[in-house]
Amino acid sequence: MSETNSIPVVIETGFGAIFIEVYPALAPVTAANFMQYVDEDRFTDACFYRVVRMDNQPNDAIKIEVIQGGLKSDDHAERLPAILHETTAQTGLLHQNGAVSMARLNPGSACSEFFICINDQPELDFGGQRNPDGMGFAAFGKVTQGMDVVREIQAHPHEGQQLVKDVKMKVRRVEG
Repeated sequence: MSETNSIPVVIETGFGAIFIEVYPALAPVTAANFMQYVDEDRFTDACFYRVVRMDNQPNDAIKIEVIQGGLKSDDHAERLPAILHETTAQTGLLHQNGAVSMARLNPGSACSEFFICINDQPELDFGGQRNPDGMGFAAFGKVTQGMDVVREIQAHPHEGQQLVKDVKMKVRRVEG
């Protein structure tokens, strides 16, 4: 999927770069939130810290595969207020391989934490069964290059779903 007015962003890690496109026309609230973190350098301390794999979800009936990152702390000084939940039914952006989406507990609680889907994850879409509320998660972008880096991060040593060593990231707009 390529939206004509997408915003190119790069997430630089020690394992390589992950290039994404953010879709403000399709997910205006969620995209604006993410880009505010990027443009105001609020992701200075950000990292990937959680990996969800088929083998580390023993209590989940619906299994998914993602890596999650962001500020990691609910009381981080750079954290912005929670945003309105935009469902995949509203945006049309599905949780397919490489989708970038906001993490949340309840609808309307997403702030700084985001995840990248590994393989298609339809149970994260509106009506999906990963969350009991059925509201799904708010996808707002897609990886255009660097899924090999995403998979490498997912394969790193972890305890439960937490990486043994966080993967620091630098997030910025791609100019030019």
